[in-house]
Amino acid sequence: MAPLRGPQPPMSLRYAIWSFLSATFGILAIYGITALVGYPLLIGSFGASAVLLFGATDSPLAQPRNLIGGHLVSAAVAVIIVALFGSTPLSIAVGVGLAIFVMNLTHTTHPPGGATALIGIQGAVGPEFILLPVLAGTMILLVMAIFMNNVVYHRSYPNHWL
Repeated sequence: MAPLRGPQPPMSLRYAIWSFLSATFGILAIYGITALVGYPLLIGSFGASAVLLFGATDSPLAQPRNLIGGHLVSAAVAVIIVALFGSTPLSIAVGVGLAIFVMNLTHTTHPPGGATALIGIQGAVGPEFILLPVLAGTMILLVMAIFMNNVVYHRSYPNHWL
Protein backbone atom coordinates (compact mmCIF):
# COMPACT_ATOMS: atom_id res chain seq x y z
CA MET A 1 0.00 0.00 0.00
CA ALA A 2 1.28 3.46 -0.92
CA PRO A 3 2.00 5.86 1.92
CA LEU A 4 -0.61 8.52 2.58
CA ARG A 5 1.86 11.36 2.22
CA GLY A 6 4.91 11.52 -0.01
CA PRO A 7 8.13 13.39 0.65
CA GLN A 8 7.84 17.16 0.46
CA PRO A 9 11.09 18.77 -0.67
CA PRO A 10 11.77 22.11 1.01
CA MET A 11 10.39 25.17 -0.79
CA SER A 12 12.09 28.45 -0.14
CA LEU A 13 10.14 31.66 0.15
CA ARG A 14 12.52 33.18 -2.40
CA TYR A 15 11.65 30.47 -4.96
CA ALA A 16 7.91 30.88 -4.34
CA ILE A 17 8.05 34.67 -4.65
CA TRP A 18 10.07 34.45 -7.86
CA SER A 19 7.57 31.91 -9.25
CA PHE A 20 4.75 34.36 -8.49
CA LEU A 21 6.54 37.30 -10.11
CA SER A 22 7.69 35.30 -13.13
CA ALA A 23 4.26 33.83 -13.87
CA THR A 24 2.66 37.25 -13.46
CA PHE A 25 5.08 38.84 -15.92
CA GLY A 26 4.81 35.89 -18.31
CA ILE A 27 1.03 36.16 -18.59
CA LEU A 28 1.21 39.97 -18.73
CA ALA A 29 3.69 39.68 -21.61
CA ILE A 30 1.13 37.69 -23.60
CA TYR A 31 -1.49 40.37 -22.87
CA GLY A 32 0.95 43.12 -23.85
CA ILE A 33 1.77 41.54 -27.18
CA THR A 34 -1.94 40.84 -27.72
CA ALA A 35 -2.56 44.59 -27.38
CA LEU A 36 0.24 45.34 -29.87
CA VAL A 37 -0.89 42.90 -32.55
CA GLY A 38 -4.61 43.16 -31.93
CA TYR A 39 -5.13 39.40 -31.88
CA PRO A 40 -5.87 37.40 -28.72
CA LEU A 41 -2.90 35.19 -27.91
CA LEU A 42 -3.87 33.89 -24.48
CA ILE A 43 -5.60 30.56 -23.98
CA GLY A 44 -6.35 28.87 -20.68
CA SER A 45 -3.76 26.16 -21.07
CA PHE A 46 -1.01 28.78 -20.88
CA GLY A 47 -1.86 29.27 -17.21
CA ALA A 48 -0.98 25.63 -16.63
CA SER A 49 2.20 26.02 -18.68
CA ALA A 50 3.14 28.96 -16.46
CA VAL A 51 2.92 26.66 -13.42
CA LEU A 52 5.50 24.35 -14.99
CA LEU A 53 7.75 27.04 -16.48
CA PHE A 54 7.90 29.24 -13.40
CA GLY A 55 7.02 26.91 -10.53
CA ALA A 56 8.59 23.59 -11.56
CA THR A 57 11.43 24.68 -13.84
CA ASP A 58 13.39 21.44 -13.45
CA SER A 59 10.50 19.22 -14.53
CA PRO A 60 11.10 17.34 -17.78
CA LEU A 61 7.57 18.42 -18.74
CA ALA A 62 8.62 22.10 -18.54
CA GLN A 63 11.52 21.89 -20.98
CA PRO A 64 11.31 23.67 -24.36
CA ARG A 65 10.76 20.53 -26.46
CA ASN A 66 7.80 19.57 -24.29
CA LEU A 67 6.41 23.09 -24.03
CA ILE A 68 6.48 23.85 -27.75
CA GLY A 69 5.96 20.33 -29.06
CA GLY A 70 3.18 19.49 -26.62
CA HIS A 71 1.17 22.58 -27.46
CA LEU A 72 1.74 22.30 -31.23
CA VAL A 73 0.93 18.59 -31.38
CA SER A 74 -2.21 19.15 -29.34
CA ALA A 75 -3.28 22.13 -31.46
CA ALA A 76 -2.77 20.07 -34.63
CA VAL A 77 -4.84 17.24 -33.15
CA ALA A 78 -7.58 19.76 -32.34
CA VAL A 79 -7.63 21.11 -35.89
CA ILE A 80 -7.78 17.60 -37.39
CA ILE A 81 -10.51 16.42 -35.02
CA VAL A 82 -12.63 19.51 -35.73
CA ALA A 83 -12.18 19.07 -39.49
CA LEU A 84 -13.17 15.40 -39.36
CA PHE A 85 -15.77 15.23 -36.59
CA GLY A 86 -16.71 18.75 -35.52
CA SER A 87 -17.05 19.88 -31.93
CA THR A 88 -19.02 17.37 -29.89
CA PRO A 89 -18.53 15.96 -26.40
CA LEU A 90 -17.21 12.75 -27.95
CA SER A 91 -14.79 14.53 -30.28
CA ILE A 92 -13.52 16.66 -27.40
CA ALA A 93 -12.90 13.57 -25.27
CA VAL A 94 -11.25 11.66 -28.13
CA GLY A 95 -9.19 14.72 -29.02
CA VAL A 96 -7.74 15.04 -25.53
CA GLY A 97 -6.93 11.33 -25.47
CA LEU A 98 -5.40 11.50 -28.94
CA ALA A 99 -3.33 14.55 -28.00
CA ILE A 100 -1.88 12.62 -25.05
CA PHE A 101 -1.23 9.62 -27.30
CA VAL A 102 0.63 11.72 -29.89
CA MET A 103 2.57 13.67 -27.24
CA ASN A 104 3.66 10.35 -25.72
CA LEU A 105 4.78 9.00 -29.10
CA THR A 106 6.71 12.16 -29.95
CA HIS A 107 8.24 12.56 -26.48
CA THR A 108 6.64 16.01 -26.15
CA THR A 109 4.33 15.39 -23.20
CA HIS A 110 3.27 18.70 -21.69
CA PRO A 111 0.13 18.33 -19.55
CA PRO A 112 -1.32 21.71 -20.58
CA GLY A 113 -1.36 20.34 -24.13
CA GLY A 114 -4.44 18.33 -23.20
CA ALA A 115 -6.18 21.59 -22.37
CA THR A 116 -4.98 23.10 -25.66
CA ALA A 117 -6.65 20.25 -27.54
CA LEU A 118 -9.83 20.63 -25.48
CA ILE A 119 -9.94 24.40 -25.99
CA GLY A 120 -9.35 24.03 -29.72
CA ILE A 121 -12.00 21.39 -30.29
CA GLN A 122 -14.52 23.12 -28.05
CA GLY A 123 -13.94 26.34 -30.00
CA ALA A 124 -14.20 24.53 -33.37
CA VAL A 125 -10.91 26.07 -34.49
CA GLY A 126 -9.31 26.09 -37.91
CA PRO A 127 -5.66 25.68 -38.93
CA GLU A 128 -4.76 29.24 -37.89
CA PHE A 129 -5.16 28.11 -34.26
CA ILE A 130 -1.80 26.35 -34.51
CA LEU A 131 0.07 29.59 -35.20
CA LEU A 132 -2.19 32.12 -33.48
CA PRO A 133 -2.60 31.83 -30.56
CA VAL A 134 -0.78 28.54 -29.82
CA LEU A 135 2.69 28.96 -31.32
CA ALA A 136 2.83 32.71 -30.68
CA GLY A 137 1.71 32.41 -27.06
CA THR A 138 4.00 29.46 -26.42
CA MET A 139 7.01 31.34 -27.78
CA ILE A 140 6.22 34.37 -25.60
CA LEU A 141 6.09 32.11 -22.53
CA LEU A 142 9.35 30.42 -23.54
CA VAL A 143 11.19 33.73 -23.95
CA MET A 144 9.85 34.92 -20.60
CA ALA A 145 10.85 31.62 -18.94
CA ILE A 146 14.37 31.85 -20.33
CA PHE A 147 14.72 35.43 -19.14
CA MET A 148 13.00 35.21 -15.75
CA ASN A 149 14.61 31.88 -14.77
CA ASN A 150 18.13 33.00 -15.64
CA VAL A 151 18.10 36.56 -14.32
CA VAL A 152 18.44 35.32 -10.74
CA TYR A 153 21.24 33.20 -9.37
CA HIS A 154 19.03 30.53 -7.80
CA ARG A 155 17.49 29.32 -11.10
CA SER A 156 18.61 28.05 -14.46
CA TYR A 157 16.39 27.25 -17.43
CA PRO A 158 16.22 25.23 -19.57
CA ASN A 159 17.88 22.05 -18.37
CA HIS A 160 18.02 20.90 -22.01
CA TRP A 161 16.49 21.92 -25.33
CA LEU A 162 15.64 18.59 -26.97
